[in-house]
Amino acid sequence: MFINITPLKKYRDYRLLYFGQAISFMGSMVSYVAVPYQIYELTKDNAMVGLMGVVQLVPVLIFGILGGTYADRLNRRKLLLVSELMMCLFIFGLTVNAYLEKPSVIFIFAVVALQQAVLGFHRPAMEALTQSLVNIKDYSAIGALSSFRYSFCAIAGPALGGILIAAFGVAGAFLFDTVTFFAALACLTLMNTVPTPEASKKSPWSEAREGFRFALSKPELIGTYVIDIVAMVFAFPVALFPAMSQDWGGPKAAGILFSSMAIGSLAMTLLSGWSSKVLYHGRGVVISASLWGIFMLGLGFTHTLWMSVFFLALAGAADMMSGLFRGVIWNETVPNSLRGRLSGIEMISYMTGPLLGNARAGWIAAKYSVSTSLYSGGLICFVAVVFTAFFLPQFWHYQSQKG
Repeated sequence: MFINITPLKKYRDYRLLYFGQAISFMGSMVSYVAVPYQIYELTKDNAMVGLMGVVQLVPVLIFGILGGTYADRLNRRKLLLVSELMMCLFIFGLTVNAYLEKPSVIFIFAVVALQQAVLGFHRPAMEALTQSLVNIKDYSAIGALSSFRYSFCAIAGPALGGILIAAFGVAGAFLFDTVTFFAALACLTLMNTVPTPEASKKSPWSEAREGFRFALSKPELIGTYVIDIVAMVFAFPVALFPAMSQDWGGPKAAGILFSSMAIGSLAMTLLSGWSSKVLYHGRGVVISASLWGIFMLGLGFTHTLWMSVFFLALAGAADMMSGLFRGVIWNETVPNSLRGRLSGIEMISYMTGPLLGNARAGWIAAKYSVSTSLYSGGLICFVAVVFTAFFLPQFWHYQSQKG
C-alpha cells in the first residue's frame, strides 16, 4: 500500500543521485515562486507573468530534442555535472539582478530562457541515468520515489520560498537556490564511474528523428503526450498565484498556493501502492486528466485561501495519479538505448502544456478576471480531454505488460 524504498537501500549510486537532486530541486522550487512573484511585483501585470511561459517554450522545443539526443551519446553523469554548474551560475545572476536598485525584467526573461535551454540537457540525462542505475524490476518503485521527491520538494520548496521572500526579498530566495546546487554537484562527483553510451556515427538530428519515429509508432506514448498537453494548456493556474496571493497576505500566501498542488501529489504518492494493481493505464491517465479539469473548475469559484488550497490539492492528486500511470507506460515502452531521446520528447510534452497554459491563464485574467480564467479553463479542459480520448481508442485500451 505504501511507497517502496527498496531501490534507495540496494543501489548506492541511485541513492546519491536521488538525494543530490532532491536538495537541488528544493532550491529550484524556491526560485519557482521567486521568479513569477518578482515579475508581478515589478510589473503588476498577469499577462507579463504568463508571457514567461512563452519565453520558456522555445528553448524547451529546441533543446529538449537536442538534450535528449546527447543524453544517448555522451556520459550522462558528466552531462549532469555541466548542466548543474551552468544552472547554478544562471541563478546567481538572478541573485545579483535582484539586489540592484532597479532589477531588469528583460534580464529575468533572458536568464529564464537560458535556464530552460540547459534543463533540456539536464532532465533527459537524469532520467536516462536513473533508469540505468537500477534493475528493471525496480522501475515501478523508482517511479514512485521520483514522484515522492517531486511532491515533497514542491510542498516544502515554495512554502520556504514564501518565507524567504517575506524575510529577505527575492534576492534571498535566489541565493538559497544557488547554494543548493553544490549538494547536487557533490553527489554527482561521488558516484562511481558511469559507462558512456556506445558511440554513434549518426548526426544528432538523425538520432533525434529516430526518437520521434519510435514515439510516433507507439500509440500508448502518443496518448500520454496528447492528453497531458490538452489538460495543461486549458487549466494550468500557476501564473495566477502571485495575483491571487495579494488579497491573502502576499509572499507567504503565494508560497502556500505554489505548494498546494504538491500536497495532493504527495498524498497520492504515499498511497501509491494500489496503482500497481491497475492494468489499464491509458484509462487511468484519461480519468485523472478529467478530474484535473473538474477541480480547476471548482477553484474558479473559491474566495478564500484555504478553499483554494483544498481544490489545488485535489488537482495535484489527480495530476500525480496521471503521472504514475504515464511513468509506467514510458518505462514499459522505451528501451534504455532510446531513453535520453524519449525523455527529451517527454519533457517537451509535459512542459509545453503548462507553459502555454500559463500564457493562456495570464492573458484571460488580464482581459477578464482571475476567476474567469480559472473556471473557464477547467470546463474547457474537461470537455477537451473527454473529446480527445474518443480519438485515442488504442491508448484507452492500453494494458500493462505485466497483465
